[in-house]
Amino acid sequence: MTSARTRRGTRDDASRAAPAPPGAVVAVLERRGRFLTAEPLFPRRETPGSPRRRGSARVVVGPAGSGRGGARASAGDIVLVQVGARGSGAHVVRVIGRPDVARDVIEALMLDRGLSRGFSEGVEAEAREAARRAGRSDRERRDLRDLPTFTIDPITASDFDDAISAELLEDGSSRVWVHIADVTAHVPEESLLDREARRRATSVYVPGAVEPMLPHALSSDACSLRAGVDRRAVTVELELQGAELVRAAFYRSLIRSDECLDYDRVDRIFAGHEPAAEPWGEPLRAARTTAASLQSKREQRGALVIDSMEPEVSFDEDGNVSEIRARVQTESHQLIEHLMIAANEAVASLLAQRGVPCLYRVHEPPDPESVERLAEQLASLGVATPALPDPMSAAQATELVAAISQKVEAHVGRTGRGRLALGSLVLRSLKQAYYSPRNLGHAGLRSTSYCHFTSPIRRYPDIVCHRALLSAVGGGERSPRAGELAELGAWTSEREREAMVIERDADDVASCFALERLLYEHGHDQEFAGEISGLISAGAFVSFGRAYAEEQESQTEAPPFRGMLPLRALAPVAESAARAAGDGRRRGAPEGRGAAGRARGPRASGEQRRAAPRGGGPDAGEDGRREWWELNEHGTILRGERTGATLRLGDAIEVRVARVEAPRGRVDLTPAG
Repeated sequence: MTSARTRRGTRDDASRAAPAPPGAVVAVLERRGRFLTAEPLFPRRETPGSPRRRGSARVVVGPAGSGRGGARASAGDIVLVQVGARGSGAHVVRVIGRPDVARDVIEALMLDRGLSRGFSEGVEAEAREAARRAGRSDRERRDLRDLPTFTIDPITASDFDDAISAELLEDGSSRVWVHIADVTAHVPEESLLDREARRRATSVYVPGAVEPMLPHALSSDACSLRAGVDRRAVTVELELQGAELVRAAFYRSLIRSDECLDYDRVDRIFAGHEPAAEPWGEPLRAARTTAASLQSKREQRGALVIDSMEPEVSFDEDGNVSEIRARVQTESHQLIEHLMIAANEAVASLLAQRGVPCLYRVHEPPDPESVERLAEQLASLGVATPALPDPMSAAQATELVAAISQKVEAHVGRTGRGRLALGSLVLRSLKQAYYSPRNLGHAGLRSTSYCHFTSPIRRYPDIVCHRALLSAVGGGERSPRAGELAELGAWTSEREREAMVIERDADDVASCFALERLLYEHGHDQEFAGEISGLISAGAFVSFGRAYAEEQESQTEAPPFRGMLPLRALAPVAESAARAAGDGRRRGAPEGRGAAGRARGPRASGEQRRAAPRGGGPDAGEDGRREWWELNEHGTILRGERTGATLRLGDAIEVRVARVEAPRGRVDLTPAG
């Protein structure tokens, strides 16, 4: 599962801009005679309760080049436009940039989705004052500044929530200190800062920018556990025998990190390509040993493990995408993940035992029906799954999903195909995690009590858990009010989902700009090796990332892109399947094989959806005959009725790029050849 901690971007000066006024529209200016008109850059998104708008959304801004009523702008600029009542009196509030610059489009996307892109002066002033004052007296904290300590984060990070200390003891046990930024020492309950953090609920990380939950004076400075400076923390001290928790202690502390490590550097150290320096080298080795024990225990108890992959984007000084690559989970990520999970479980267990109100991170078991559907989907693709009991309990459903995910991992490892598509099927069978004052456990982690405690700089539920913990251990904070937690849990869960959508869409925009650059540099006739990662009645989603030079057999690694292969483009696939089937019959090939050796399987039933290409009916082959494509009942196979051609989740396919709409994050594909 994607970890938000790997998404942290660089410090974002753009977020210091004044917040966007209510009702402002992100648009591109176009010249219409003497006037500039504002054309919305992004598709209009209907929200529940919003009035339906009719007709063109284009509005007249004013005489070209006048700059009257706001910022001076030119044709082609991306602007923030404030529209008057009934569409009159439009004026430019802010010039954002140009639609051919990736960073400008991502900034525009954040504004379009309602992110503030700044704090009020009152909140900023309170943050500056909070950064200056000491909060609770440092004399009341446990002084751990002489304890060797390090952080591990993305190389671009500036908001360091967590730091680690560790040691191996003579009896074979280990002691780990998980130090978490003491945000509550700087953010008093019901202060302006607290109310604004609660409203935002989460930081939003997009390529090259961040919309922080807290102003930079705190998030990137006073609260951030930077190396070489004294910082206030809340420490979870864990003593473990192997992976078994022997003792836990919780207290406010004063720490000083010795080194800010990044994931790549730690992986090089683990691979033996770079030495680990003291005083943090030995603690890093101890943390590695402890994390490995925790990982082994979680695998044994059936915790769900799904590989995640996300883009890592670099920009040049002009705001263009200079590099994009896939960031996958490595041992350095897993080290931090397992230690943070251990701290979160320890905090949640204490709060549950003492009955202290807090927000738990809840992941309910999957519905038995969802597990049955998952097994049927995988069976339709030839992936072996465990036998399913009838009836199936919630506990059995959880165990089966974990077992199925292991079967999927083995299938992918054996065939080299389907990692994205099959992993997505497993994820869709699960319920979405959320925040709640009710402790219902975390099915994915197989944990009876779990909360989010380790990222208070960027998640408001973590601040709630800090206050709950400190109230329980005499740390000077008041316990959260139980009557408010249900509403707060629903709000923070909703804001988390909204942030995930924004982050995903911004990733798509950045990927499109990277793809445009690749095509410009290497030619628009590039053929890419891809894999079918999703199917709908209108066509196939293809993840692709290896570019083939026309006269070279070698492949060059490229980041994973994603595009749509619409049904109207599938005629060559159908004709290829028809020719392959004819050749196979002449050679005596066995029945049930289609194009490129793909399994055809049984015919679709009459209850399955019949899909025609968008805006043009069925596709037409070389002989002018039409092909109808059907999506099977499991949503795993598209099949052509006339030719028997099939497109299956996980199938390999070679494609070319037909069109890229970078601002909308959209790529249209055609089959190669």
